[in-house]
Amino acid sequence: MCARPGCDRAAVATLSYAYAASTVWLEDLAAEPHPMVHDLCAIHADTVRVPRGWDLRDERSVSPGPPTLGLIGA
Repeated sequence: MCARPGCDRAAVATLSYAYAASTVWLEDLAAEPHPMVHDLCAIHADTVRVPRGWDLRDERSVSPGPPTLGLIGA
């Protein structure tokens, strides 16, 4: 399930980060849960925003689609 509060969609990507490197990674969903990463649904993974000065590295094997925030049940 998506780690975002209130979201009940299935997770499709895993978000991890390194403060020292100011880097956030989006990767294909990890096979096993880990307490230091966050699994996200497609909507939340496709709309991740990082702090100014940070790098977002989207390393998912499937390219993200257009955001679908307005669609219920998407």
